[in-house]
Amino acid sequence: MEVKLWNDKRERDMYENFAELYAIIRATEKLEKAYIRDIIGPSEYEVECQKLITHYRTLASTLKDIIPSIEQFAETYKMDCPAAINRLVVSGVPATVEHRTAATASAATSAAAVAECVQNFITAMDSLKLNMVAVDQVHPLLSDLSGSLNKLSILPPDYEGKIKMKEWLLRLSKMGAADELTEQQSRQLHFDLESSYNSFMAALPNSGT
Repeated sequence: MEVKLWNDKRERDMYENFAELYAIIRATEKLEKAYIRDIIGPSEYEVECQKLITHYRTLASTLKDIIPSIEQFAETYKMDCPAAINRLVVSGVPATVEHRTAATASAATSAAAVAECVQNFITAMDSLKLNMVAVDQVHPLLSDLSGSLNKLSILPPDYEGKIKMKEWLLRLSKMGAADELTEQQSRQLHFDLESSYNSFMAALPNSGT
């Protein structure tokens, strides 16, 4: 006999979000332990950790009325993940950014700018997945992303992300605040964001192959 956990779409979405939050916490705990044990390098750790933090922030914002305390969520589901809770909730930044010394201030500034770009990319893509497609929801996210990309001098002038974001912002500026992207437009924007993100990562120095 099949037992349903939900009665309607809203409940189904809630349980799916619970599952995703659970997975993010577990993944962050494993990543923290891998970094401490030198199983993963600082550069790779920082990128992956920033992605998890950004995913968490987007999801936590969606669930804030249902899950006021992530610590309580972890306790309810018997998750022994202190490193993840510290990274996601208390610190909010990768350990590499948190512990960077004054001697690497220049590198820290660059890394922080890269982290900001990664965060803005992931936030924009996650928001589309959550069906946040109104112009007054999408435009600020793309504006933040465009601004963060323009701060990075290491990107070439013809970097596709800058061009595509400028085109999308121009397109959105001709629409009303309450207008919504069509499904086709939303899919195209997500594709452009993903493509731009991949080329962004490839353009970074020491991005690895």
